[in-house]
Parts: sequence; C-alpha cells; structure tokens
Amino acid sequence: MISSALDRIAAYREALQHELQALQALYDRADESVEAAIALLAEAQGQVVCVGMGKCGIVAQKIVATFVSTGTPAAFMHPAEALHGDLGHLQAGDVLLMLSNSGETPEILALLPHVQALEVPVITMTGRPGSSLAQQSRVVLNTAVAREADPLDLAPTASTTAMLAAGDALAAVLMRLRGFEKRDYARYHPGGSLGQKLLCRVEALMHSGEQIPAVQETTLLREALLVMSAQRLGAVFVLSPEQRLAGIFTDGDLRRLFQCNPEPLELPIHTVMVRDPKTTTDGTLAVDALRCMEDNLITILPVLDAQGMVVGALHIHDLIRAGIQ
Repeated sequence: MISSALDRIAAYREALQHELQALQALYDRADESVEAAIALLAEAQGQVVCVGMGKCGIVAQKIVATFVSTGTPAAFMHPAEALHGDLGHLQAGDVLLMLSNSGETPEILALLPHVQALEVPVITMTGRPGSSLAQQSRVVLNTAVAREADPLDLAPTASTTAMLAAGDALAAVLMRLRGFEKRDYARYHPGGSLGQKLLCRVEALMHSGEQIPAVQETTLLREALLVMSAQRLGAVFVLSPEQRLAGIFTDGDLRRLFQCNPEPLELPIHTVMVRDPKTTTDGTLAVDALRCMEDNLITILPVLDAQGMVVGALHIHDLIRAGIQ
C-alpha cells in the first residue's frame, strides 16, 4: 500500500541528494587514474569496447552511444555473449572499459583470461577498488558511492549515476583532445534538427540576385540610400569597376556620418564607405558565419564566391529565423 503520509517532495529531494553526493565524491576523487584512463583511450589504435552486466550494461551502452557520437570509435560487448563468439569484437589495439560496481561480476571475471591473452588493456569502473576485477585491470576508476539513492540502499541508482557521469566526462575530454567541433557533431547527427542546423550552409539562407543591395563606387550616397531602403537589409555593398567588393556602408555608418557632416547626401559612396569589410563565402557553414557576426558585432555579411565576386548578402535575421544559434 502506498503511504499517504509520505512527504513525497522531501523523499524525492532525499534521493537526489544521494545522487549529488555520489557525483561530488566522484569529482573530489579525480586523480592520476583519470589521467591514465584518458591516455589509454586517446592513444587507442582501435575502438573502446565497453562491457557490463545488468544495469551496468545499460550504462555501458549509453557510454558507447556518447563515445561514437562525439568522435571516439566504440562498441558494446555483452560479457555472456562474449564467451560464445562475441569476443571476436575485441581486436589488438582496442581498449576494454569494464563496468562492475562490485568488481566481482562472474561473467566479466570469466572474460579476463581471454582478454589478457589478446593483450588488450583494461580500464575498470568499480565501486570496489580492491576487487578481483580491479586487481586485474590496467587502470581503475573508483566510482564508489556512500549509498544508493533508494530507501533500501539496494537498487543501482547513485552508483550507476556515478559511472554514467564518469563516462560522459571521459567523452568530453576526448572531444577536446581530438579538436571535435560542432561541424563534426553535425556530421554524426545529420538526421536531427541540431545536425540540420549545424550543417546548413550560407548559400541556403543568403539573399541573392536582385536582392543583393549593391551600388557602384561612383554612386552618390543619396542614391545608395534608396537601394539600402529598398532591400531592407540595413546596408549597401559597394562594387569596384571590376564588380568586386570595394566596401560596405551600413545604417550605423549613416548615423555616424550625420554626426560630423550634416549634408553628406551628395558625396560619392566610395568616400564614406568602410573598406575591407568582413565577408563570408558561399560554402561556409551558417553557424560559422553567425560566429563571425557575433565576434565582430555586425549584422550583415557580403557573401563571395571562389573568385571573390559578390553572390549574396547574409543578414543575422536570416540565421535567427533558421534556428542557427
């Protein structure tokens, strides 16, 4: 029977407190064993093969999923199935990551003689650093917790949270070591909305053809402002006689110009334009173009092709509408 007198929010928070304590202990315990584990994983010539039984097996599969989606080749191997043929997943150059809270899981211990014959290094996540599994491992990551989060202190909860967090942290470090960037992440996630946004290129969002706000160097400022107003992009591109980008003039430049010259409208645009403006190319990822805008505090970029000709105009509003962030 479910108790009606139970303070459910307090019980919920109590369980979370045990999880938080497990993560804090894991954080405080980080030492040279973490460094050694990262070195083995980063230098592996093959893949990271993760092994676990029961709840630890589920965590191992999640760690594999995180590894492969962030640039680290990995695979899950069920310890019982490994003894019946799946040991073939393991090859020279691989690293074995074994998860066992007790460090005495029979199916995992049964694998060790065969693993040692292959000379594959073993990293173990366990709550018992003195266990049989730990003693036969190259590196031991101590994931011990003071207690589980359930009221009986029996169900794998805080202990599996610690293992999962350790796996995430290893993957995050490996991403940094490999220089894994957003475009790499997008390449591994082409079907998701984030991947689609990150893979989006400038040419898919830019204004082109007659929508490009462009004038010649000899155009008077008065006429250039008409083009700027018609296109509503807050800027006009100035082209050289060879039709290459010579400069840019924005509505911000106009406001600053009026502060020092009350009658500038009859000036040729080339006398007041900004030379050598920031640009992008039609093959650039939209997220990189946005980064350029943010870094330089600008809202529009001329888009050039491989020959340096203006082929488009990209406004920050185009990126926002597309969900690029």
